Amino acid sequence: MTAPRYTPAELLAVMGSRQLRDDTTVFAGVGVPLLAAVLAQHRHAPRLTLVIEGGIIAPRIEPGRLPISTNEMRAARHATMLPGITDTFLLAQRGFLDCGFIGGAQIDRHGNLNTSAIGRDYWKPTVRLPGSGGANDIVSLCKEVIVLTLHERRRFVETVDFVTSPGYLAGGDSRQQAGLLFGRVSRVVTTLGLFSFDPDDKRLRLDALHPGVTRDAVAAETGFEVLMAERVEATEPPAEDELSLLRAIDPERRFLA
Repeated sequence: MTAPRYTPAELLAVMGSRQLRDDTTVFAGVGVPLLAAVLAQHRHAPRLTLVIEGGIIAPRIEPGRLPISTNEMRAARHATMLPGITDTFLLAQRGFLDCGFIGGAQIDRHGNLNTSAIGRDYWKPTVRLPGSGGANDIVSLCKEVIVLTLHERRRFVETVDFVTSPGYLAGGDSRQQAGLLFGRVSRVVTTLGLFSFDPDDKRLRLDALHPGVTRDAVAAETGFEVLMAERVEATEPPAEDELSLLRAIDPERRFLA
């Protein structure tokens, strides 16, 4: 079998970038989400407005100068505004941000995310993770949220150890019952496929498989039963121009390794 010409991180970034559209705003987390957003802006969505947590609105990040922090000044190249971090979240609270673009260490069948701690005892965890940062606000306040993550069984769990960012909580209308009256997790993009959520019980649903991936492979790497769309599509593999531009944006492979 011929080895793929791209890494899992490159596949994730390309598939994530394809979800973004012109004339929208995206609140992008640092790492692969920001990399995917910059790729979209340079390739097919030149009027995509990036918002970065540290307080940077509408930058044009230069290829090869990808920031590794939300407060790094090279992230502010050609930005239209540099407000305080609280003003950035105020924009989300007032409904100005179309899409949140984040990752997570754990995700469950209802799209709840954990970036706080692995282990049932929060005070004595097996692994202490970076924490929420702005992740809770992004998932709670943006009109829709796209999750980017490697697809591994240890990440896709029956119940997350800690709900850092609320997806659909227990499913059904429990998100609304908890007071989150707008916003939603609309899509999960992984290294195996594209997923959405059943409109009724809000369970994760497989919509498309990436090249060479089978349904059995998805089931093997998921710690719960995944619903299947009536017709599971196949995604187009990353194009050469997508990969070339992606590698130019992150030539040191800080996020593509």
